[in-house]
Amino acid sequence: MSTLLSVSIALLVGLLMTRAFKPLKLPSVTAYLIAGVLIGPYCMGRLGISGLGFSSHDAVAALGLISEVALGFIAFSIGSEFRLDDLKKTGKQATVIGIVQALVATLFVDVALYVLHLLMPDKLTLPQVITLGAIATATAPAATLMVVRQYKAKGPLTNLLLPIVALDDAVGLIVFAVSFGIAKTLISGTVDFISIIINPLVEILCSLTLGAVMGWILTQLEKLFNSNTNRLNMTIAFVFLTVSLSMLDFHVGPVHISFSSLLVCMMLGTIFCNICPLSHDLMGMADKWTSPLFALFFVISGAELELGVFGDMAIVIVGIVYIIFRSLGKYFGSYASAKATKCDSNICKYLGITLLPQAGVALGMCATAMQLGEDGNLIRNITLFAVLIYELVGPLLTRQALMAAGDIKPMSDEVKMRRHHKLEHAKSMKNQ
Repeated sequence: MSTLLSVSIALLVGLLMTRAFKPLKLPSVTAYLIAGVLIGPYCMGRLGISGLGFSSHDAVAALGLISEVALGFIAFSIGSEFRLDDLKKTGKQATVIGIVQALVATLFVDVALYVLHLLMPDKLTLPQVITLGAIATATAPAATLMVVRQYKAKGPLTNLLLPIVALDDAVGLIVFAVSFGIAKTLISGTVDFISIIINPLVEILCSLTLGAVMGWILTQLEKLFNSNTNRLNMTIAFVFLTVSLSMLDFHVGPVHISFSSLLVCMMLGTIFCNICPLSHDLMGMADKWTSPLFALFFVISGAELELGVFGDMAIVIVGIVYIIFRSLGKYFGSYASAKATKCDSNICKYLGITLLPQAGVALGMCATAMQLGEDGNLIRNITLFAVLIYELVGPLLTRQALMAAGDIKPMSDEVKMRRHHKLEHAKSMKNQ
């Protein structure tokens, strides 16, 4: 009962918070995250009333399955942006920008933190520097997608942004695996080529293969039904199934076989939207079904944020340096590569700002980094600090960038007048 009560309270508080923040014109994502902080372990959770907020991080972690499923649907939606007709126009640009901005962000963070390491070697070690540089590649697809949906963003920047965010996950996995392998080598003194090179390539290949197979099977099964309602049910069930299969984890000899749920579900969406003639309608119906799921996902994400990291000044200093130089790397990396691929001037100026949000993938990386022992604790806390700042500020910056680029159109006078007349008509009917 307490779990169900926590879920309902989380969703209700999140929705009410969007109303409270409406006069400030903040994105709904930000409102959901703040709602999560309020009902999290550091605010309402301290009251210790069962169901009314989350009293501990273990209580938040108990709802981890909801987050996994939500991320699966987010990745599935982003995968639908990889339609072949669109990729013919933007595929080369998205690939170049996606790789370059991730690598430049890593380079900027590595250099900045290495200088910090030279200044305070007792606080920041070289393995920590290398690992944090790799984590800097990750961009949160969830926040970006929610902002795009809320404001119905449409245009050249949006068309390029979503494929780049999807590609960012694959690039991040490779960079992190290589960097993490080097960090482990520095600590242990032994080189492991399998974990540095083979395992990340196997994970990406297995993820793409599983997603492609599931996408083909889903398309064949959709043909068995004539009702769009049943087809939607089949689509939802298949995303659930795909998320569960992507949790498989085993070894074949020395090689570790694992899957990235984001990559698997992105590939599922990509194959489905390219070979199923009904995919466009079904994707639209699925988006409406998943709206409360996404809202709940961000409220839970807000409750997961560790406010306690502000208590350690060393973490705050390293975290600020990390945030500044990752932001600079993302911006200048995307600016230079967009310029080189002859993108529109608005894309060059504003794309980097939309790539700042960071959450799920980065948290997954820092969980892996805990294998470094004591070094892993600092990496985790700095990543949590950065996620806290990026998740609260990132969606707002993304919205501003999309508005400045012209992908979010201001409400026309005609639409405003129509809404005003509807409200007046409703009031008059109520008075009667």
